[in-house]
Amino acid sequence: MPHDSQSTTHSTPSGPTDADLDALLSRMTLEEKVGQLLVLHVYGHHATAPDPADVELNERELGVRTAADAVAKYRPGGLIYFGWAHNTRDPHQLATLSDDVQRVAHDGPHGIPLLLTIDQEHGIVARVGAPATLLPGAMALGAGGSADDVREAARIAGVELRAMGVFQNYAPSADVNVNPANPVIGVRSFGAAPDAVSAFVTAQIEGFRDAGIAPAAKHFPGHGDTETDSHSALPHIHHTREQWEELDAPPFRAALAAGVDVVMTAHIVVPALDPALDPATLSYPIVTGILREQLGHQGVIVTDSLSMQGVRTKYGDDRVAVLAIKAGVDQLLHPPQPELAWNAVLQAVREGELTEARIDESVLRILRLKRELGLFERAFTTPDDVDATVGSAAHLAAADRIAERTTTLLRNDGGLLPLSPAAHGRVLVLGADPVSPSGTTGPPTTVLAAALTELGFTATALSTGTEPSPETVEKALAEAASGIDAVIVTTYDVTDGDRQHALVTALTALTASDGPPVITVSVRTPHDVTRLPGVSAALAAYSWTDVELRAAARVLAGRARPAGRLPVPVPSPDDPGQVLYPIGYGLSYEPYAAAD
Repeated sequence: MPHDSQSTTHSTPSGPTDADLDALLSRMTLEEKVGQLLVLHVYGHHATAPDPADVELNERELGVRTAADAVAKYRPGGLIYFGWAHNTRDPHQLATLSDDVQRVAHDGPHGIPLLLTIDQEHGIVARVGAPATLLPGAMALGAGGSADDVREAARIAGVELRAMGVFQNYAPSADVNVNPANPVIGVRSFGAAPDAVSAFVTAQIEGFRDAGIAPAAKHFPGHGDTETDSHSALPHIHHTREQWEELDAPPFRAALAAGVDVVMTAHIVVPALDPALDPATLSYPIVTGILREQLGHQGVIVTDSLSMQGVRTKYGDDRVAVLAIKAGVDQLLHPPQPELAWNAVLQAVREGELTEARIDESVLRILRLKRELGLFERAFTTPDDVDATVGSAAHLAAADRIAERTTTLLRNDGGLLPLSPAAHGRVLVLGADPVSPSGTTGPPTTVLAAALTELGFTATALSTGTEPSPETVEKALAEAASGIDAVIVTTYDVTDGDRQHALVTALTALTASDGPPVITVSVRTPHDVTRLPGVSAALAAYSWTDVELRAAARVLAGRARPAGRLPVPVPSPDDPGQVLYPIGYGLSYEPYAAAD
């Protein structure tokens, strides 16, 4: 496929030479150098005129009023954009924000450009939504099984980000998700097989780099086998060194072989790698001993968000910043109190705990990355870049094609699917309606019903949520019994005895009494199928974004062949050692168009 106008590789550095960067470093003050280590969050959609509530938040957390003020005060190496920080209203707004903060950096003492960053994994983690192109997330792509699709999805995501002034994406997840109860990685991982995850990590890195975007392989040394969320606590990974080498290390080795620009550390304890029981982010044996010296990573190392509780349980926020640098980290991502972190590192240098030479090492890595991305030559974007690239017809069509190959059919009793308007014209779509990760797409039940209606069905949406009340269940049963031909339920991490389970159980009891058949579409993990044995058919969509729901609708309606294959094993809920649906499992049928 031809490259977009914004697409550019950064395999050959241009711009300032190493000697130029050395000279630049020599002119910087210690305060400016420490600023380069910071990747800050800011509140607001506008660099100089955010909403009053965002001004208040900026004053409280950063000691400034606006994003422009934050850049002028701290001279940070970069910023990270979040939806919850109100940075990402729409593509043109984000491009304007990017250009405006870059101008503040350009007008600074040395004109060092910012590295503007984002978590745009796609799937359930997306900060920018429609009209930007939404793409399947990692586990969905793993189910699709195509490295070419992974590469193309990353290229599309990358050229759109670059058009909005964003030059680094915190992806791919190189975690091998071998624990079905993992609450923080889950469908953000490509799967449970190290070789497959390695191949897809490589492809995603290639796609981002082809687009001129710096990828970041995360979360080193591997966050795939935990039942603890590092946002709220400090997980422990109990793999032996041998298990780590076999399960967790291969995707990171593959990432480094693919030339990944950045590696992100995890806030996890791995006793086999560091018996001191420090979070990996703060561990010299892990960051420097393994990642730098043993695996040979020469690029930038960034922490995961320092606002996460996992890294804050053992030390105060001031010590966390210093210990991360001592461990070998280059960038401090999203410190909760930037001024505290900034001053703590400065004090550590002045008191001899850190040397200025150590700071210089990290600053040079950061400056070289900015050079490789072409930021010294062109850090700005234009409205024309946005119009020509973001949400283009070609990108949207490619996203639909890729998503269509990820939908996984896990059950199809009696050959119920595909549905047809002639036999199942009236469809009720109900169930869980998790909020879109980008905040710009509609409720899943509404999106799925609308897609089915466009395909010739009369589809009605009824949001019952993840905790439907008895009254809601009764309403759903009444609707299902009112001449409906099929019921489709979106499910979200069902557990035995929860309210979603009660709803589906009641609906399948209706089926047994000559009621309509019940079909589930799991919109997060594929494990829901084992909790709902009474349903007639079950699909796994791996996310609730529009692109994956539209693909599920086409599969349900026989307009596309279900082609996805499980990238993770699905065990029995009563016996985790018994795999009911192995890796590679997936049913299929020919679409009506092919049959005709």
